[in-house]
Amino acid sequence: MDDRLKAGETIGLMAMQVMGGGMISQLTHRQQHHHLTNTHVWSWDGRWVYYDIRSDADGAVFDGPRIERVNTKTSEVEVVYEASHGACVGVATASPTEDRLVFIHGPEDPTSDWNYSASHRRGVVMCPGQASSVQNLDARDIVDPFTPGALRGGSHVHVFDDEGQWVSFTYEDHVLAMEPTGGQKNQRNVGVSIPHQPVSVPSTHPRNHEGAFWSVLATRTHDRPEPGSDQICKAYEDAWVAKKKGQVPSGKTSAKALAFLGDVVIETDSMQRGGAALGAQEHLRKTVPELFVVDLPVDCSVAGSEPLQGTATTRPAPPVGTVQRRLTRTTDRPYPGVATDVRHWPRSKPDGSEVCFLMRDDHGVIQLWSVPPDGGSLKQITRGKESVASAFTIHPGGNHAACVMGNSVCEVDLSDGRVVTLAEGGEQFRCLPFAVVYSPDGSRVAFGGAVSSGDKSCNQVFVVDSTAD
Repeated sequence: MDDRLKAGETIGLMAMQVMGGGMISQLTHRQQHHHLTNTHVWSWDGRWVYYDIRSDADGAVFDGPRIERVNTKTSEVEVVYEASHGACVGVATASPTEDRLVFIHGPEDPTSDWNYSASHRRGVVMCPGQASSVQNLDARDIVDPFTPGALRGGSHVHVFDDEGQWVSFTYEDHVLAMEPTGGQKNQRNVGVSIPHQPVSVPSTHPRNHEGAFWSVLATRTHDRPEPGSDQICKAYEDAWVAKKKGQVPSGKTSAKALAFLGDVVIETDSMQRGGAALGAQEHLRKTVPELFVVDLPVDCSVAGSEPLQGTATTRPAPPVGTVQRRLTRTTDRPYPGVATDVRHWPRSKPDGSEVCFLMRDDHGVIQLWSVPPDGGSLKQITRGKESVASAFTIHPGGNHAACVMGNSVCEVDLSDGRVVTLAEGGEQFRCLPFAVVYSPDGSRVAFGGAVSSGDKSCNQVFVVDSTAD
């Protein structure tokens, strides 16, 4: 069957339109959901697209038994990894430099006191077709004294950097989650795993395990951030910042940098639009998500004034030389904060000159914005009446972004905000807001579409040609 279709042609009950002469391919057809991660779903050579098969349409239930990939030319499907012993897997991302991937792995032999949760998951790295290559990305040690280079909880949404070496993730801490009143709070943070050395841990708990990478937290949060300060109570939705040509980010001692969202706290006379209440007893305080960057040292194995691995009552700490910086200050705007009701991750331009993100304009419309990673003025890119409705990625050339607006996959010219429709949905086809991802060469965009057939709708994987030069 030829899965290529031109504008106005149909597959089953689905009709799609293509603007600008592009071509659309529906790659998957089985009556199950196919979930793309928000970035790095393409193999390094553009031949495959990776996905998982969680059973619900939104991917909120982590119950996928395997990771699969589909060939972008033949639509051949391969099982890349199948979990065992009751474990589930999902959220796969690929290395941009070699045939390697990383994904979330839930616990084997789950029990009532140790089942899948934010603090009970890990990363697994592997090379497709090589069973012997399967390794835990991050080590875990949940018994005091803890092990430097190992985590004490769960890692999530693992993404390789542009060199295919370091891996970022978000993290929550099992040790502190189990003792909510005995020490610091368990708060979401951002971490990195680096190929510094494998990490071995003692067999003091059945859920301890070794890891192939050295893992540390990169961000620092506070239980009670000072209102109006740059202190945050949550770090999340991270993305690598590309190195500027000819230099490393932010000084000679910085190896790499991550952009992320951080929740600051403000005091207000009344609850304004945006943010979230911290509690009834603090009704005059609210959180506001702002954009941050953290500069990472060349050597992430050296502790600062606090131990990398944390203590029984304190969170793991970033390595010495880590610098956390705030890029946006939006608390006085009519709609404060980065737009988090559309879940997205900031994205760096390939030359490292700007970090793009979503924020409402003064009329409440979610637009694409950018800011230099070293600090500077915010630039509004899109100015339409319809909100950006999805996560987005940036073209390898750095001049375009792909996203969903309304029920269409669109391409945005980052120089002038001009929007071109690549694929338009209809009654029996809906563009999903989760992933719109450029291929490594920028010629195609992978995205998810909910295809209806009778009374059943399944998330399928599509690719469409880019109009970018």
